[in-house]
Amino acid sequence: MARWKIIMRTNFFIRLKRWEYWPFGIVQFPAILYWIWLSLRARSFVFFTASNPGIPMGGMFGESKYEILKKIPSRLVPRTILIHPDLSANAVKHCLEAAGLTLPLIFKPDIGERGYRVMRIDNDNDITEYLLTTRTAFLAQELVTEKLEFGVFYMRMPHEEHGRVISVVGKEMLFVEGNGRSTLQELINKTDRAKLQWKRLKVSFRDKLTWIVPAGRRVELVSIGNHALGTRFIDMNHLINERLSEAFDKISINIPGFYFGRYDLRCASLEDLYNGNVRIMELNGCGAEPVHIYDTEFSLWKAMTVLIKHWEYIFLIATTNQRNGVSYMSHREAFGYYKKFKSAVN
Repeated sequence: MARWKIIMRTNFFIRLKRWEYWPFGIVQFPAILYWIWLSLRARSFVFFTASNPGIPMGGMFGESKYEILKKIPSRLVPRTILIHPDLSANAVKHCLEAAGLTLPLIFKPDIGERGYRVMRIDNDNDITEYLLTTRTAFLAQELVTEKLEFGVFYMRMPHEEHGRVISVVGKEMLFVEGNGRSTLQELINKTDRAKLQWKRLKVSFRDKLTWIVPAGRRVELVSIGNHALGTRFIDMNHLINERLSEAFDKISINIPGFYFGRYDLRCASLEDLYNGNVRIMELNGCGAEPVHIYDTEFSLWKAMTVLIKHWEYIFLIATTNQRNGVSYMSHREAFGYYKKFKSAVN
């Protein structure tokens, strides 16, 4: 392979070619400037805390995933328990048994973002390893196996009886496809999205790296639908219609103090999605992104435009709530949440 081809296949250039991998600050820079302008208009840099009065910080950061899940109708939420990090592996297994949870499960921090420390737990050794590197409370959640995974963004103005869906993203799990000649390791290194995950994959597939994958055989490398773990996000806003908005309106109106955020969910079919027959793994508040912008066909300029519109929605909802008697959080209290959040994810 020519030297220039080798250079272009380095992780640095793979990320450079695709803005979806660029640092948060670059992509969000115009939206950050707009947030400053909106803050001056609202006379508070944390005006967003009033966007979802039922969620601490409005869901921007530092909120408990477990406490939010408890607000959602239980029939829609996979069985989930909160576990203290100081417990021994045997004590954790006892908690799982008492809750009727069996492996495999998903473990993830109660406070976190962007797939940080979200892991599939398949055996007792995985439990032990997770505890060795975890300092904060975490969730043990039933593994949801419905085949379709979506992120559905919902919003409702406080003075409106009904809201609407404003973004839908489909998720394609990270995979490689065999050709009958290449080993699994070779296929991973030939696939940009997988190559970026090599540090994780070489551990999780250490016993299969020399396996020659049969032609046409798909190997799912990561079963967790998170962009940071290699999932491909697909713009599926064409699914938005009155029926979809009505389905998520029925769910959302039953969640106290919730007006703006993204449901991360799985379902068996599109018909189930339109009927609201879904399994909600997480509900993220105003800090959630409309992640359909990370579709590979989305231009950076168009993505920035969507993010600015996103902040406009937050401002309109928060200031309306504030006029209706909801106070913005004080800067001191918000800074306390920020410190707790940074402590949890560092």
